[in-house]
Amino acid sequence: MASSGDIQVKELDKRASGQAFEVILSPSAPDPKGEFPLSTPKKKEVSLDEIQKKLDAAEERRKNHEAEVLKHLAEKREHEKEVLQKAMEENNNFSKMAEEKLNLKMEANKENRTKQMAAMNEKFKEKDKKLEEVRKNKETKEGGENEEN
Repeated sequence: MASSGDIQVKELDKRASGQAFEVILSPSAPDPKGEFPLSTPKKKEVSLDEIQKKLDAAEERRKNHEAEVLKHLAEKREHEKEVLQKAMEENNNFSKMAEEKLNLKMEANKENRTKQMAAMNEKFKEKDKKLEEVRKNKETKEGGENEEN
């Protein structure tokens, strides 16, 4: 057994696999209980006014927190309203633009149809004129042949 100051080393066992030691530490102070008091420190007396002040402060903090939460919720609702309003405006604008485009297309189709009908009517009038000329020519030829016979 070896001793060095506050540490004692005692050889326990020698084996082929190794050695075993016991290390004993001596206490640093003769009376360790003096350093660590066992009794809890005495709390100072709290007056009724101090308790009331703490309660009032806690109530004030609670009210402030509640007001902050309500303010946050109001801001969130306002943002939701703005988003909905913007979406409605965009929807209305899209509907108006689509309606205007449709009206323009319909107007263009109507004009094209009117032009096509006018062109067809003109063609028919020309054909009627040619038919009338052919009839007159035919009548004239037939009238001339009848007079000769």
